Amino acid sequence: MEYLGWILMTVAIIVVIVALMALGWRNRLRRQSDVPPPPEMPTDPGRVLYEADGQYVATTTAGDWLDRIAVHGLGLRGNAVATVHPHGVLFTRTGARAVFVPREDLVSVQLAGGMTGKFVEKEGLVVVTWRLGTGPDGEQRRVDTGFRTRHAVHKAQLVAAVAALIPAGPPDGTSRTTHRTPPTPEGREQL
Repeated sequence: MEYLGWILMTVAIIVVIVALMALGWRNRLRRQSDVPPPPEMPTDPGRVLYEADGQYVATTTAGDWLDRIAVHGLGLRGNAVATVHPHGVLFTRTGARAVFVPREDLVSVQLAGGMTGKFVEKEGLVVVTWRLGTGPDGEQRRVDTGFRTRHAVHKAQLVAAVAALIPAGPPDGTSRTTHRTPPTPEGREQL
């Protein structure tokens, strides 16, 4: 009988945890209701400049990689293909809506060690920062989309392809940023 009591208590704890997780997700959806959906992909995005298989990790608030964007399925992880076109970057996800980032909305691209529950080796994720509508304060909302390439050699090539699309002078007046590796032992940065 004591054994049955432990089983029931364990099941009850699991149910409470799942219920709290669902409540948290619902509250996040409500809080992010003002986030617009990503732009539709143009009918002709142009030829494929670069393509890499991998995993779409998530889209988060820029700089806050624990604040996953839950609305419009942007926070759902899954297998994907990242393709770079002259008009932008497309993340074609298995089982979820594709995410298209127009060229004019690209802000920067970098390599990182992880974001929102997906932590990998140093510089294991490609993180694309882009503009997605405006926030409640009227400022342009910036988001980060993480992508892990299936093969490590494709990371640098994907970063270079996306960086080549970033406009030289974004409309918000910030300077163009591209990927930089950490300082070398001599203290110099490499591009």
